[in-house]
Parts: sequence; C-alpha cells; structure tokens
Amino acid sequence: MTAALIAAPIPRSRVPVRFGTIRVMVTEFSDADVALGFRQGSEDALAEAYRRWSGIVHGTALRATGNPEDAADITQAVFVSAWRGHRTYRPDAGSLPGWLMTITRRRIADHWESRSRQARTQAAVEAVDPAPQVSPAEVERVAAQMVVADEIARLGDPAGRIVRMAFYDDLTHAQIADQLQMPIGTVKSHIRRSLVRLRARMVVDDVAL
Repeated sequence: MTAALIAAPIPRSRVPVRFGTIRVMVTEFSDADVALGFRQGSEDALAEAYRRWSGIVHGTALRATGNPEDAADITQAVFVSAWRGHRTYRPDAGSLPGWLMTITRRRIADHWESRSRQARTQAAVEAVDPAPQVSPAEVERVAAQMVVADEIARLGDPAGRIVRMAFYDDLTHAQIADQLQMPIGTVKSHIRRSLVRLRARMVVDDVAL
C-alpha cells in the first residue's frame, strides 16, 4: 500500500463530499458511507477505513504474534489485500471492519504457516548428521593403506594373492599353502620376496610398512 492511499485528505468541514457515487453533507462519514465508498474504489474511503480500523487489525495481529514488527507487516498485508479485492466486498453481506477482520485472521494463519515451514526446514537441516571430523593422522593412515593396497596389486599373482591372504585374511603360512595347493616353503619365499619389494617401494613413497 502506498503512502498516498492511506494518507489521502479526508474532508472534515460541512461541505459536499463524494465517496464513489455517494454525495453527502456531513462532518463525519458513517461506517456505511465508508464501506460503500470502499466497495466503489474510493481512495478517500480506503484512507478513512485505515484510520478507523487499522488499530483493531494491528492489535489482533500483535496479540496473535507477540511481535510488533510481525503485527505491522500483517496490518499492511491486510489493507493491501483488502484494497486489491475491494470489488469482492459486499456491504450488504457484512460490515467492512468485520470483512477486514476475516482477512486479518487469514493473514495471521499465513504468518504461522510460513513460520512452521521455516521451522520444519530448519529442523530437517539440523537433523542431517554433520560431516565427520577426520584428524590429520587418520587421513595419513587411510592414505598409507591405499598406497600399500596399490603396491600389493602390482605384485601380481600368486605373490599379491599370498600377501593379501597372509595380512588381510590373517591366514597362517600352512593355511595358505593348503588353500593354494602350494608347498609351504614356496609360500614363505613369496611372502619374504614380496615384503622386500614392498619395503623398497614404500621407502620411495615415504610410507611406513
């Protein structure tokens, strides 16, 4: 709502005054005059309606929200909505302040629905587990494991497979020899040679083994 709409001059002297198609000789307009002028699109009637009933609208909004800023926003929204829909107002169906209060209740409901959506969104965001904090030591450990796994893969078979069975599956030399149908001495030789190769590669990559 613009300032011009709510601050239009309202005649107070006893002279002919026109609200829409109404021409009256009064010092104060009746509620019925204001209502009919409002329905007909008179900006003078809008200004008078605001003067008379904005306090009631604001007080209702303030009691509902407990926040002066929210109440002011709701009051503004009520009169903007009312003015935009002034042609839908029917004076014969009810008083203008009653119609304004109906709009007020709707805007208050809209206000709380908006707050509810914001609260649900905030709760959903807070419910998401934050990213785990990984220490530098943990990062280094994981990186070392990845390097070792890559180096073991380079050993090829059967050496790489034997090393994985020994260190990842925690099998004894005898168990490995039995599963692979291989002499235990050959298993030990593969593991010994593989460890030598891995240590040499880890020294190059500066990774402890």
